[in-house]
Amino acid sequence: MTGQPAERPAGAPAGPVRLSDRAPRVPADRLVADMVPPPRFDGVRFATYHPDPAQPSQAAAVTALESFASTLGGRPPGGGTPGGGGRRRWFRRAAPGSGPAGVYLDGGYGVGKTHLLASLWHAAPAPKAFGTFVELTNLVGALGFQPAVAALSGHRLLCIDEFELDDPGDTVLVSTLLGKLATAGVRLAATSNTLPDRLGEGRFAAADFMREIQGLSAHFSTVRIDGEDYRHRGLPRAPSPRTDAEVTAAAERTPGASLDDFPDLLAHLATVHPSRYGALTDGVRAVFLRGVRPVPDQATALRLVVLADRLYDRELPVLSSGVPFDGVFDQEMLAGGYRKKYLRAISRLSALAREGEGL
Repeated sequence: MTGQPAERPAGAPAGPVRLSDRAPRVPADRLVADMVPPPRFDGVRFATYHPDPAQPSQAAAVTALESFASTLGGRPPGGGTPGGGGRRRWFRRAAPGSGPAGVYLDGGYGVGKTHLLASLWHAAPAPKAFGTFVELTNLVGALGFQPAVAALSGHRLLCIDEFELDDPGDTVLVSTLLGKLATAGVRLAATSNTLPDRLGEGRFAAADFMREIQGLSAHFSTVRIDGEDYRHRGLPRAPSPRTDAEVTAAAERTPGASLDDFPDLLAHLATVHPSRYGALTDGVRAVFLRGVRPVPDQATALRLVVLADRLYDRELPVLSSGVPFDGVFDQEMLAGGYRKKYLRAISRLSALAREGEGL
């Protein structure tokens, strides 16, 4: 996603920009065009995924996805037959040899699910789209439901990364959207840390929406990927935070730096739509944060999760002062329904902090 970077006043000295000062505008008509794998995954392919020999499911996942990719060229976009009477399954049973109509990669953090999903996207013929679950729901919000269906119905493949259902509205929205797309012949692929029949668990009264949740589960053939987080496999823990003065000095000597006080940035995120968090970092090459501290509430925590995902997607190293990133979410948050989101954010921010160690 792109937007307008903040302008520095004429004559102002060069130096770090403040993400907290930026208010990017992302035209709605660019949202579909920008649904491609993030820069971190530009060059990934099935051949560049290195399965852990101790985890046979990783090599099996590559084989399963290569097989799925081989079925994507034979079904023309928009080849479904919408309409007709009676209740209709979202996915008809695939014809023999054609593979599953949808594939769902389930596994822990850092086992390479996004790498494999992006590899599938690269292997598929156009037209195709790739986005996170948040970006997909934001697309519907920006375009409207029917225009979003129309924009995506001609695609051969829709890849949805980080699939989660956080509230009843998202459950109904996504179940309806994917039903329309599947009927139109769009093939689906998704990643998540939660099995599809357990989506929404711990977040809301999932039993009240069981039909939608079970419908979602019925659309996918699940591929399990086991293993430990590759971001930390065989590596030391993330480096300890620096002092405020060290962070400031490093930002001032680093081209393309942003420098923010952590509380100010968190407050600013509340004023920016999450679909624009990526555009906040346009032109930025490294992120510097002073005074990292535990987030005060769950709404702020969830916004930080989205920002962490966008920083990670764009491979932006982070240097910070304050508490380590494994201390930004309290134990009550980590024990709650959004636990997996918070653990993913900790994993990704810690990896970026390791990349920022030499700044």
